[in-house]
Amino acid sequence: MTLGERLRSLIDEKGIDQKTFAELFNLSPTTVSGYVTNYRTPSDDLKKKFADYFCVSIDYLLGHTDNRNVIDNKTETKPNHNLDISGLPDEAIKQVEDYIEFIKQKYNPDGSIKK
Repeated sequence: MTLGERLRSLIDEKGIDQKTFAELFNLSPTTVSGYVTNYRTPSDDLKKKFADYFCVSIDYLLGHTDNRNVIDNKTETKPNHNLDISGLPDEAIKQVEDYIEFIKQKYNPDGSIKK
């Protein structure tokens, strides 16, 4: 899907018309029409605002993925070690991760201590 097709679909899903959508972003209806027909391309700043408004990722809006989910910068990308880190500040979590790496250097993959 193109940006225009995605945008048209999201506007329809929201149950509003293009004129109302244009008003929300202080744009002319003609400009929005240009976006949904792929005649015009919104600025990167507007793309971010559109994605936020529809609660989708920019990649979804651009048609790069069918996954609508917004990726949170704090999403856990490392394996979960069943450690309860809730309530810890980012600095403390980093220290725990560093300590785990330090301990891993002490052991072989089979669990024996390195000599």
